[in-house]
Amino acid sequence: MKNKISLILICLLALIVSCSKQPYYNIPTNANGTVILTGIATATSVGISTLDDNFTVNATLPNAKAGDIMTVELLKPQIPSGGSSTQLLPLAGTQKQVTVANDLTVSVNYTRAAAMMNLPGDFVTVTFSGKTESASLVVTLTRATTVSNPEYNGNSVNVVRGGGTAFFDVKVQPKVSTYAGSVIVRRKNGINNPWVNVGSFASPSNVPISGDDFAIGKDTMYYSFVSQVNSFVDSVNMQVIDNNPYFFFKKSGIMTLGGSSAGLNLWVNGGLAANDPNAVLAIDSGSLTIHGGSAWAVGGKSVSFVPSTLAMYNQNNPVNAMTAYIAGTPSATADPALGEGVFIIKIINGANTFYSMLKITSVVPGVSISYEYRIGTMYSDLSFMH
Repeated sequence: MKNKISLILICLLALIVSCSKQPYYNIPTNANGTVILTGIATATSVGISTLDDNFTVNATLPNAKAGDIMTVELLKPQIPSGGSSTQLLPLAGTQKQVTVANDLTVSVNYTRAAAMMNLPGDFVTVTFSGKTESASLVVTLTRATTVSNPEYNGNSVNVVRGGGTAFFDVKVQPKVSTYAGSVIVRRKNGINNPWVNVGSFASPSNVPISGDDFAIGKDTMYYSFVSQVNSFVDSVNMQVIDNNPYFFFKKSGIMTLGGSSAGLNLWVNGGLAANDPNAVLAIDSGSLTIHGGSAWAVGGKSVSFVPSTLAMYNQNNPVNAMTAYIAGTPSATADPALGEGVFIIKIINGANTFYSMLKITSVVPGVSISYEYRIGTMYSDLSFMH
């Protein structure tokens, strides 16, 4: 009997609970009763640079209502009173209140001074908080002035004595407005030398740099790029190392008699027929003797050779190679079996003159020669040699 009474009580309790009103969350719906799915709050900003005095943050708050009041505050890494480690804490004097607009957006502006941003990398976290919505964004102070490494035609290059003029790609890009001032560029050849004015340049500009500007015996140049807006100054310093002259490219391959690789396009190390108009060098007529291609070496174009040494080839110094060529006796042909099998080549291509060094690595008599060569001494060579 006792068990039957307990069972009845349990059933009555279950019935009472099932009949009571259950709590439900108030899910927002439209006029048709369809559930409204809201988005996630977002905050954006163009940021602030070393040449700006303020920044603006815009937030979209899909879960807020028009007219809601949002409290905005800046947080910054700080050491609290009595503490010993840095924490992200509210920045004094930065709390503001903004009203949500009809399109559920808000906007807030802070000065650089209020945000205590002084050096590139300084940052604050901007927080928005309200009854039904919140958002945050980290804003970092970035450098307005950017300076590339030395370039030629958009490609990075080493600074080389005798290589011609390369350029720094200099841009000044504040976040708030377009830069209308100049960039003052100075340089000094050695840490203890005085600064020398290079010039005043607009933004963007290509600022020239040449290995020939370096003093003999000094291989380091210091550059300073300074831009300014009102009291804000942005400065970029660079250190550039000068290199002794060298051939930019080293290539290798095989020239075979009577075939599609009896000629050689030196600019791209391309094998061609001996009579191809692009064959700068060729072997033909049953001989492995190297000469200018018959269809290329016309109309003021020519190739000449001076025997050299393996030591000169390994030195990889075009200035020394040119000097040795001038001191030697040029010939229109090169015998691959002659001496150490190394030759300095002078190539006259219309108004342009190029120097190269050729090394014969092996010979199959009456069939082919294997070669390696160095070429390219000017930045301008980079545009068509590869």
